[in-house]
Amino acid sequence: MMLSQSGEKVARAAAEMLGAELHGREGRTGTADAHFPDALAHARDLFAAGVPIVGVCASGILIRAVAPLLGDKRSEPPVVSVSDDGAVIVPLLGGHRGANRIARRLAEGLGGVPAVTTAGDIALGTALDAPPPGWSLDDPGTPAGARPVMAALLGGGARITGAAAGTATWLKDVPEGDAAELCCTMAASLPPATLPRLVYRPQRAALGVGCSRNCPPEELIGLVDELLAEADIAPGAIAAVHTLDLKEDEPAMHALAAHLGAPLRFFTADALEAEAGRLATPSQVVFDEVGCHGVCEGAALAGAGGSGELVMPKRRSAMATAALALAPEPITEPGGRPRGRLSVVGIGPGQAAWRTPEVSRLVAQADILVGYGLYIDLLGPLAAGKERHDFPLGGEEARCRHALELAGQGHSVALVCSGDAGIYAMGALVFELLDRAEAEGGVGPAARRAEIVCSPGVSALQAAAAQAGAPLGHDFCAISLSDLLTPREDIVRRLEAAAQGDFVIAFYNPVSKRRRTLLAEARDILLRHRPADTPVLLASSLGRPEEALVYRRLDALDVDEVDMLTVVLVGSSQTRLAQLGEGPRMYTPRGYARRIDGDLSGR
Repeated sequence: MMLSQSGEKVARAAAEMLGAELHGREGRTGTADAHFPDALAHARDLFAAGVPIVGVCASGILIRAVAPLLGDKRSEPPVVSVSDDGAVIVPLLGGHRGANRIARRLAEGLGGVPAVTTAGDIALGTALDAPPPGWSLDDPGTPAGARPVMAALLGGGARITGAAAGTATWLKDVPEGDAAELCCTMAASLPPATLPRLVYRPQRAALGVGCSRNCPPEELIGLVDELLAEADIAPGAIAAVHTLDLKEDEPAMHALAAHLGAPLRFFTADALEAEAGRLATPSQVVFDEVGCHGVCEGAALAGAGGSGELVMPKRRSAMATAALALAPEPITEPGGRPRGRLSVVGIGPGQAAWRTPEVSRLVAQADILVGYGLYIDLLGPLAAGKERHDFPLGGEEARCRHALELAGQGHSVALVCSGDAGIYAMGALVFELLDRAEAEGGVGPAARRAEIVCSPGVSALQAAAAQAGAPLGHDFCAISLSDLLTPREDIVRRLEAAAQGDFVIAFYNPVSKRRRTLLAEARDILLRHRPADTPVLLASSLGRPEEALVYRRLDALDVDEVDMLTVVLVGSSQTRLAQLGEGPRMYTPRGYARRIDGDLSGR
């Protein structure tokens, strides 16, 4: 991200080097992939979403932006600041999570100096707790886990031991000595440590598994644990767990991956059948059932690549199978594809400050954004560079169906809704499509195997209530006045019940160009059950520059003042307007006044 024209040349060069999007400050920078109005808010939003940040700006700006969010350095994304002239590159956060690497790469390309300050990188040229892709560190625990080894190593050097020591070229600059041990091996069996020791695993192993539907997770885990013990292979040496894509939603598969701490990857039957000539135990029965002559052996071989070898042929239990293949070199990019995921997200009323960090993270992680075009636009720079599939109002079913089918193809998709996705939005329709058989208008089997994640958002009624004061302080309900999907008589029946129950009511979809009478009918029904001076809030364009809050009496509620961007909050018989210096604030008491009055009367 760049904040001024003086850093634009360097920012563009840095973005090209890293293959990253270029975000620029509105009104202060020229061309960019996306623009933002507020640098602090934008950097904070990206950081909360887990997006690495390179800011061509003063370090202090980035520090102030992300400081309120700092917590666990093992999960925070890299943050790097670059001077406008590119002379100094400072990895501020996430040095061992990529920031130092980014700083060195930019310094080389820009001709600047990388201001790296992490001890391991300075003293050893590498970070002991952050091995490169294709390697894992056993039981790193907290970052402090490497400190005793680092302290001993700095005092007297280290021995690099183990069968894989010769391939650990990234440790070549570690000084030799007898104060610590860096063991590089795939073997699970290790002699007791006599020195402070770190154990590194070259991830050359590809595990292939298969199972019957609803296989008990403990059965699959037990089978794999026995196989690894027989092969003397540590779980950390497994690059990934591989299987057939028909097993994407199999709980046992996900439990196994979590047990091993390894990613789970899927292959099509055609991809596994391409390995048929290398299988040790091909099966016509398996082919007739799923379209390939072997699942676990084929998946292991496909995961290990063309040069991989099957070292542990198929092992079988009552409901599961497992096999193991080894690649000649560490596997830096596991084969197959991850499980497709649909994130059903509500972005709040629109402004980034009202979007939850989890929603921002899910949007940042998505490859494809699906939604009503205006809602995707409201994501601003967070949507920059992403494939987007825009749908018009009225295309809700097509929108959800499309998002689900994309997830079924293995994509990471975010279905973008305003407010909260589960409140008068797309969440319920997603599950309705999943709950239907394909022949009855549901989605295909691949879409039904995708992972579905729902993340809460700030709903329009919450936003309106917060701006008003506390009108939802007691019992309330929400009623949609749209009769497109709900029969009009049902809406009227609910209006009568809510009026008799004396609920505060939030009206969604109060009017449209075609539908103008239900709000007036609702007003008249409510007037039969609560005072004419009951306060009403008309909240329009919440969270946007054109936001407007208007208070009316219930008997003065005028339909012509309301549009589709308005949330109407009607108070109960107990709702009040507190007249304060900055204007009226709407609240509904919970009954504390009786307790307060009782306290006063007892004095």
